Amino acid sequence: MASSLGDNFNLLSPKQQELVKILLNNGQDHLFRDWPAPGVDDDEKKAFFDQLVLLDSSYPGGLESYINNAKRLLADSKAGTNPFDGFTPSVPTGETLTFGDENFIKFEEAGVREARRAAFVLVAGGLGERLGYNGIKVALPAETTTGTRFLQHYIESILALQEASSDGEGKTQIPFVIMTSDDTHGRTLELLESNSYFGMQPTQVTLLKQEKVACLDDNDARLALDPKNRYRIQTKPHGHGDVHSLLHSSGILKVWYNAGLKWVLFFQDTNGLLFKAIPSALGVSSTKQYHVNSLAVPRKAKEAIGGITRLTHSDGRSMVINVEYNQLDPLLRASGYPDGDVNSETGYSPFPGNINQLILELGPYIEELTKTGGAIQEFVNPKYKDSSKTAFKSSTRLECMMQDYPKTLPPSARVGFTVMETWFAYAPVKNNAEDAAKVPKGNPYHSATSGEMAIYRANSIILKKAGFQVADPVLQNFNGQEVEVWPRITWKPKWGLTFSSIKSKVSGNCSISHKSTLAIKGQKIFIENLAVDGAVIIDAVDDAEVKVGGSVQNKGWTIEPIDYKDSSEPEVLRIRGFKFNKVEQVEENYSKPGKFQFKG
Repeated sequence: MASSLGDNFNLLSPKQQELVKILLNNGQDHLFRDWPAPGVDDDEKKAFFDQLVLLDSSYPGGLESYINNAKRLLADSKAGTNPFDGFTPSVPTGETLTFGDENFIKFEEAGVREARRAAFVLVAGGLGERLGYNGIKVALPAETTTGTRFLQHYIESILALQEASSDGEGKTQIPFVIMTSDDTHGRTLELLESNSYFGMQPTQVTLLKQEKVACLDDNDARLALDPKNRYRIQTKPHGHGDVHSLLHSSGILKVWYNAGLKWVLFFQDTNGLLFKAIPSALGVSSTKQYHVNSLAVPRKAKEAIGGITRLTHSDGRSMVINVEYNQLDPLLRASGYPDGDVNSETGYSPFPGNINQLILELGPYIEELTKTGGAIQEFVNPKYKDSSKTAFKSSTRLECMMQDYPKTLPPSARVGFTVMETWFAYAPVKNNAEDAAKVPKGNPYHSATSGEMAIYRANSIILKKAGFQVADPVLQNFNGQEVEVWPRITWKPKWGLTFSSIKSKVSGNCSISHKSTLAIKGQKIFIENLAVDGAVIIDAVDDAEVKVGGSVQNKGWTIEPIDYKDSSEPEVLRIRGFKFNKVEQVEENYSKPGKFQFKG
């Protein structure tokens, strides 16, 4: 039985022997071929089996399932099987929101009420290397006016929701899970601990570490050995779809369910606008009773972003799912839409753009994961040596995506979407300066430059809608990207969680000039008849109520371009291509409770 292992078989625990038998039955005898007799490399062999046990235990159904899934997917890939065979696309049902109108405000208020029954899950397995930043992505500043990091902004947003949702009732604590990886786990923990969890209770935060999966050498799904070490299997990340099996196996979902929670919100690591869209989207979920609600933005036909699509199979199955942009057009053409993916009379594609933020109803989610063990439908993307598709250029692996969760749902599942205007919902930071500069004109840069400028743009537009006179933007070029520069307006989530709360804090005749910076860092800061021409920073403890008015005039902060190749500047600034020169500002700090007046 264990012939290729010889006497080494006796080194193993019964559990490991069982696993070896499974591997040998599944075409993996190459793993143990030509092994030296016991007494040679025994420690390395033991480490090898420890690795095999870890790979086996961290995959739903174990290595046997992984190998069988890989054989099936690799055969489909070689045969060029179309995953959409038999499916006809149609436009799914969903809710389209317009920021600030009555409908939007109604959904926002409903979402804030629901937030105390929600848990948040951040998928943060990635490093910033692709951006030209040497740390974890969530440690990057979302904007450099205040230097607030993405992780801090997310936590402060959840805490603001927690407080607004409790509304005088007993204090709720909204749970927050962060999925990390070997690359990010230690640094994420260190970032939280060295910043007192940015104001959260440490018990509110759970880190779940994602393991990697085995690489595959060939179409027979033989596990790939490390070329430098015969006692090690090559591994690569499996993708953020792992979040579902981690939540399932950790038991945390049942804990939440028993505590009366109803919603789980999933989001990705570097979108500084997302929480402006969360209250209204959660309101849509609760009002429409969606089991799955995908957040989406209007999408131009053929734009490089997946489209949310209803697929109906000839056998009656149907699902609402993200279809990648390069698959959507041919799928439509093959299904009786001769023009493929085209804009409707609205000027946008009827298939909204998926931004990978999901809101799931907890009860049906647990039921589904109990059936699937948390497994998500996978895909494989081998790079073949030639058109015969018999050999790979390098080892491959199975991958899965968080947003493919609905693929296994029954037709009775209520799967919908919420479309938000891009300006307030979506500005991810994922491209480095060089790649962003090559983006065709008119397409989004999705860089640190555009991500920061999008925050000022959104805040400026929101204040404008609340009655502020805001100077028009000016086009400027940083790191080869032409962006709209608006006044640099920022606020803490607890100041401006919803549009209604912002409107209630702004009154009279207010204005801000283009060169200006306004940072609002307190909860009860009321702005009345304020004219800003320069830089003003107002910081106040929660029990300090501050009325801010009058005219502020100073030299302000100027924007200085810097080159991304300039190694004398820190990476966080180089990747955005500008820095602030803080020439002059007014800064007021109210550190004691009470009522105060600030007159510029």
